[in-house]
Amino acid sequence: MSNKYIYLLIIIAFTLFLREDLFSSASDYPVSSSSVKKAKGAFYTGRYHNLFKELLKKSDSEISDKVNDAFRQLFYGNDEDQRIYYPIGNDLAYVKDINNNDVRTEGMSYGMMIAVQLDKKEEFDRLWKWVNLHMRHKSGQRKDYFAWHCKSSGEIIDSCSASDGEEWFATALFFASARWGEGEGIYGYNAEAQKILDAMLSKVESSDSKDVVTNIFNKKEKKIVFVPSGEADDFTDPSYHLPHFYELWSMRADKENKFWKDVADTSRNFLARAVNPITGLAPDYARFDGTAFDFWGSGYNNFRFDAWRVAMNIAVDYSWFAEDEREVIQSNRLLDFFYSKGINNYGNVFTLDGKKSSVEHSIGLVSANAVAALASTGENRGEFVEQLWNAKIPTGHYRYYDGVLYMLGLLEVSGNFRIYNRQ
Repeated sequence: MSNKYIYLLIIIAFTLFLREDLFSSASDYPVSSSSVKKAKGAFYTGRYHNLFKELLKKSDSEISDKVNDAFRQLFYGNDEDQRIYYPIGNDLAYVKDINNNDVRTEGMSYGMMIAVQLDKKEEFDRLWKWVNLHMRHKSGQRKDYFAWHCKSSGEIIDSCSASDGEEWFATALFFASARWGEGEGIYGYNAEAQKILDAMLSKVESSDSKDVVTNIFNKKEKKIVFVPSGEADDFTDPSYHLPHFYELWSMRADKENKFWKDVADTSRNFLARAVNPITGLAPDYARFDGTAFDFWGSGYNNFRFDAWRVAMNIAVDYSWFAEDEREVIQSNRLLDFFYSKGINNYGNVFTLDGKKSSVEHSIGLVSANAVAALASTGENRGEFVEQLWNAKIPTGHYRYYDGVLYMLGLLEVSGNFRIYNRQ
């Protein structure tokens, strides 16, 4: 062999060594986004990672049983301490927040998303009909918005909207259209989703009056607002930022397609600023520039219950689209932080710089952290997935929030949280 070929082989080997070293360092601090290997997301490849299978070596039947058992208990378990889904008559149902004794757009939209992902059309339609009957505003300045919480009787408690409900409703409806086709009236899923998207951009742009209903997305900032009215439209909730949904809307919407694409990119940039650069923790509320904001003086500038979901949003966005390599770094940092706090008992409320405020170890947060493993490259990610696998299905008084995050977590980690598009 000539010297020329020997030198060429040495150069190739050395290059591969450097590349392997580069990619394996993605969870160290600090790491630039350019050092993370670019990958295509499931939207392009059709491949959804099943971490129970890939990391824990669980069988298809074990995984299917795990997901189905959770659905059966949370939707059809006993009334006292298991179920959160309650059917009414022949065609209605609601998801109940047991602790607060109410029905929320958050839970109803999560329930619809869980149903469409599992191909449960009856449950989906029951929930959607209840939403339309009791939560949807049919006229006035709130038209096609939804009252964020009601009594289980359907009586409205607060007419205002919690902005995340509308965006989950719209995406679940788009998926229902793709999976099941179009029906009549409110079951014309695509048209219903388009109405919600239109409503979110067709109100007053902004106002300091609580009596004025504003857009759910601030058009100037290109970000979702916390509540579309009064002072609450001047800031945002990081857990409401769903860039993977907006990316899909930019393709599925009848109008404002460029705006929705811009919102997806803006949300990715926002989340990169909002999370702490060391711990990876996000606040419950933040100003539009990403700085933590304590609106009511009750600690919402800290990592609390809403903020658990940020890890899920970042990881699913990366899993679906892989548009922003910073999401890998953010996921690595977050899991490294929780690992340093003890993977079995890390608590559930923290200041952004990592001081623990609660010793409770919540299944909802365990679920969110397992989902973060979809974007993580860290060696510890399998342990977080195993924590979710070993967790018991939530029961008792607090089973609603833990339960919906647990169910979503199982779907996302098992590769069963999928994009459904029209052919």
